Amino acid sequence: MKFLRYPGGKSKLITFLSEFIPDNSEIKGKYIEPFIGGGSVFLYVQPNKALVSDLNKELIDLYKGIKNSPHKVWEIFESFPSGKESYYRIRNQSCKEKPLYFRAARTLYLNRTCFKGMWRHNPEGNFNVGYGGEERRWAISHENIVELSKRFKGVTILNSDFESVLNQASDGDFIFLDPPYKPGEKEMFEAHYINGRFPFKEQVRLSNRLKEVSRLVGKRVTVGVYNGKWLINHIADIPYNEE
Repeated sequence: MKFLRYPGGKSKLITFLSEFIPDNSEIKGKYIEPFIGGGSVFLYVQPNKALVSDLNKELIDLYKGIKNSPHKVWEIFESFPSGKESYYRIRNQSCKEKPLYFRAARTLYLNRTCFKGMWRHNPEGNFNVGYGGEERRWAISHENIVELSKRFKGVTILNSDFESVLNQASDGDFIFLDPPYKPGEKEMFEAHYINGRFPFKEQVRLSNRLKEVSRLVGKRVTVGVYNGKWLINHIADIPYNEE
């Protein structure tokens, strides 16, 4: 089930990745994904117990809103008017004081109607993607949102740095990692991921944290790292090249 348009999403690569990802029945502990993004792999695995996280607070609020109040999220999403003028009015209004379900519905609306599903913020932290049309808005339904809410039952959803998430790994867990890639020159100023960057030093920090997890937990934790071309299953073989 795909409900979110997200840069770097893996929905079109699931067939390839599925050969390297354990089935739900094979995960003895919990499924862990510190960079959940659009959630394609999580939704494919459908784990019974999971811990997912992302630094994108709007994204995490969307997931939490759907988990807790799927019917209210759909009601607000459906009530937003169509058209370019309405899009910019809703995009530019502040909703920090609004309930979680309203913020979730607004994020879903912007995601489904913005240009090519981009997720970009200006230096002030405001979503600034232009209007893309209504064609993809109704590709999702009330039933999709309710089903997604059910899949989030028993799932811990965090807005957190990857280190604190990886620190919770334990016996039998499966960790799937798809960290942001090194941004291009344009993205250094208009971040497509959360208002910030994921430079090489962050990749090194992630690598070091994984090695520490491996040392503490050993082979009782399985790790899959997608690096843009293939999925690597052994921590010792994870290549990090600054170029």
